[in-house]
Amino acid sequence: MHTVTVYSTPSCHFCHMAKDYFKEKGVEFTDIDVAADPAKRKEMVDLTKQLGVPVIRIDDSFVVGFNKPRLMELLGLSD
Repeated sequence: MHTVTVYSTPSCHFCHMAKDYFKEKGVEFTDIDVAADPAKRKEMVDLTKQLGVPVIRIDDSFVVGFNKPRLMELLGLSD
C-alpha cells in the first residue's frame, strides 16, 4: 500500500485527470486544495520548489503534473 497525496486546485484540469485516474485504478489518496490552504501550499513549495499543480507525492517521491507513465511506475500499475 502506497501513501498518495495530491496537492491540487479546484480549477486545475490536470489535477482532475490525476484524481480520476487514481479513482479508476482504486488508488486511495489524500487531496489537498492548495488554493484554500496557504499552509499546505507553502508545504508543497518547500518540498518541491514548484508552484504548479498537481504535485503528487507517492511515498517519498514527487511527480509534478499528470505524468501517467511515472505514476504507473511508482504505483506498480499497468494500463
